[in-house]
Amino acid sequence: MEFGNFLEIVIFVSAFLSVILILLQQRGASLGAGFGSSGELYTTRRGLEKSLFITTIICCVVFVTSILGLLIIPS
Repeated sequence: MEFGNFLEIVIFVSAFLSVILILLQQRGASLGAGFGSSGELYTTRRGLEKSLFITTIICCVVFVTSILGLLIIPS
């Protein structure tokens, strides 16, 4: 398998995972937000939410660097 084909697979997988991870994050969307309540309080990320955030950043960085790598490598 060529390195270009490997990068194309990495791009596809990281793009798919990025979309899923971004959709899993819910910032400030509590149960009261559905009923018009605007009493939100900013809190720091903890636990699973923080891990999900960091994983999303890593996945997006892998996506961008693999696209740049595919552009640099001659076909």
